Amino acid sequence: MDNFVVSARKYRPATFQSVVGQSHITTTLQNAIKSHQLAQSFLFCGPRGVGKTSCARIFAKTINCKQPTAEMEACNECESCQSFNESTSFNIFELDAASNSGVDDIRKLIDQVRIPPQGNDYKVYIIDEVHMLSGSAFNAFLKTLEEPPPYAKFILATTEKHKIIPTILSRCQIFDFRRIQTEDITNHLKYVANSEGVSFEEDALHVIAQKSDGGLRDALSMFDQLVSFTAGNLSYANIIENLNVLDYEYYFKITDAILASNIPACLLFFQEILDKGFEGQHFISGISSHFRNLLVCKDPSTHRLLEVTDNVRARYGEQSSNCSVMFLLEALKIADECDLQYKDANNKRLKIEIALMKMASLQNKPLHVAVSTPVPTPAQITPPAPQQTMPQNPPVEKPAATSAPIPQPVKEAPVSMPQNPAPAASENTPAPNSSPQVGIKLPSSSTISINKISDPQAGEKKNLTTANTRQSITQEELDMHWNDFAKFLPEENKGLEFAMKQAKVTLKDGKIAQVQVINSLLEDEIEKVKKDIIDYIKQKTNIESFRISIDVDSEKKERKPYIPREIFLAMSEKNPELKVLRAELDLDIDF
Repeated sequence: MDNFVVSARKYRPATFQSVVGQSHITTTLQNAIKSHQLAQSFLFCGPRGVGKTSCARIFAKTINCKQPTAEMEACNECESCQSFNESTSFNIFELDAASNSGVDDIRKLIDQVRIPPQGNDYKVYIIDEVHMLSGSAFNAFLKTLEEPPPYAKFILATTEKHKIIPTILSRCQIFDFRRIQTEDITNHLKYVANSEGVSFEEDALHVIAQKSDGGLRDALSMFDQLVSFTAGNLSYANIIENLNVLDYEYYFKITDAILASNIPACLLFFQEILDKGFEGQHFISGISSHFRNLLVCKDPSTHRLLEVTDNVRARYGEQSSNCSVMFLLEALKIADECDLQYKDANNKRLKIEIALMKMASLQNKPLHVAVSTPVPTPAQITPPAPQQTMPQNPPVEKPAATSAPIPQPVKEAPVSMPQNPAPAASENTPAPNSSPQVGIKLPSSSTISINKISDPQAGEKKNLTTANTRQSITQEELDMHWNDFAKFLPEENKGLEFAMKQAKVTLKDGKIAQVQVINSLLEDEIEKVKKDIIDYIKQKTNIESFRISIDVDSEKKERKPYIPREIFLAMSEKNPELKVLRAELDLDIDF
């Protein structure tokens, strides 16, 4: 029986060109060889199975090659290449730092470095898993790593770069290997399968590539295992059965049931998944990824973010056309909350079932969608005739377009009535029902936003108020509107209401309100809503030139005495006999 060689070794890269998914590393190394700019030490770091040791071997082989190609690849024909291929080279050494982590091992290495190469230009030392060296071994290695002989080259490889001391990092050229893309692994698996005469489905190889999490060696190990399991026939059904992968077909079916608001079907599908032995959290994580893929499909520019085959990508595009963006965002939010709370839930199955029921109910309730069309003003809205009982007044002729007043959600501010009430509209004073509806938002910056909504006759009164602009108001009107504005403030903004009530408001020239506060903090609070107060009083009084001036009371600006010396001097000014008493009693005051 022939000895079986695993695919990870049989198809291990032998040239820079055959390295999968690390072109940024191989191109840099080839250019360095071509320009004869070789550093004395290199550090290859990255996840497992991405080609660190393979690149180190190819690099060591190429720099000693007698006849490299124009692309800086080894010729595989010279004596140096032949000895490397047969593992008989005396100039390339591999050291496993996991089993040689002591100071004595590094001392032996340093003694070997002193011996020049035999028949080649360089002696190359490849130290794998270098982070396993002890602290004393690192320190013993420092001097040789910084100033080695010109013929010595060191290549350190590690999966845990953060464990290497900074003094070692500063002496190396660092190359970060990245995880290999799913597409690159899939293409390499196709090449291996064709070379081995294994029949396959592209979806099956794609599942293997996804399961490997960016590691080509893991993908090839799974490939060998699955070839044995399926007797050389890699079908999608066999792959998901052996790798315990939840079929994406379930996610498509459950999403269709959610879109149809079919809660029983969702629960039955979830039961079927549990019967196959899958964990609930594995399912909820998968459905989150499914919704993410559907969201990605909404825009053609993001299709490349889908790491799936072409036929699955087409199915995602078809299903995403039936989902709105807001639905997908709400479903993702529900799935994410369920995933976060799953571990702490007492009834884990019920937790996921509730999440599925919430998702299935999204189609039956209006989603919070931003309105892009302009919102009509109350004057443009003609609501149906009011149903409430109207007061018994003599019939008055009204225009047909007159609409009922819009209900006010907050308490209306009291409005001063004119001395001689008029039935329709006063010359100088707004109608009693024209008090604004004030809605105040208080974000972290304490900024207040007031939405002024006038009554249904706002359109008719606008021309009147514009034509009859007042020039001045009285102190009584100013005090009333100032206090009314403070009353409209919500409960959580009592600090601003206090500031307004503590302020001293004086009317000047009939149109300028001079506001005096006791400190700068209250000044800042009122300053934030100054514009809103001006707009409110303008609307109430119809004075376009109304202004507000805020000052801190000069008498209040004086700092109160705090330290003992200041307190004593302040008391002495009021009662000079205290100085005499201090002198007679020889009191010691801390000045």
